[in-house]
Amino acid sequence: MSKLQIVNVPDPLLKTLSDPVGQVDDDLRRLMDDMLETMYDAPGIGLAAIQVAVPKRVIVLDTEGDEEDRQPIFLVNPEITWESPEFNVYNEGCLSVPEHYAEVERPAAVKVKYLDYDGKEQHELMEGLMATCVQHEIDHLNGVVFIDYLSRLKRNMIIKKVQKATKDTKVL
Repeated sequence: MSKLQIVNVPDPLLKTLSDPVGQVDDDLRRLMDDMLETMYDAPGIGLAAIQVAVPKRVIVLDTEGDEEDRQPIFLVNPEITWESPEFNVYNEGCLSVPEHYAEVERPAAVKVKYLDYDGKEQHELMEGLMATCVQHEIDHLNGVVFIDYLSRLKRNMIIKKVQKATKDTKVL
């Protein structure tokens, strides 16, 4: 496994619509393993393939947070098939928008259809943080970053701060 480079805003790649995956094979599993290592190292609880410059409909998640209790989930071609009428608000962050957080309202629960690590179709009800996380990552597959839910002024301020921080770290 190897760590991958995470793409930051305002890279136009993050606005790309990711392509469906034809089949789950060894190359795709290797990508998912690398994504998982990258996510844990960052550290984060979710990562979409587009965030590592691969425009495929692939997500890795692990909302457990504790290294000893890791429970990664691999989602290929994830699709939300149902959303609850109730909503939750979470203070979301993103590995592509480092050090910035904002409250985003999303359905409190969703049903998701996807292919797992072995290419088997799964249907799963996700609630709470897991529901928020999967919606956040599916947004990435559709070219949407969580700051797109904010006002233009707030979004532009965050992007400028990320650009400045990125520029400052490259100088060192």
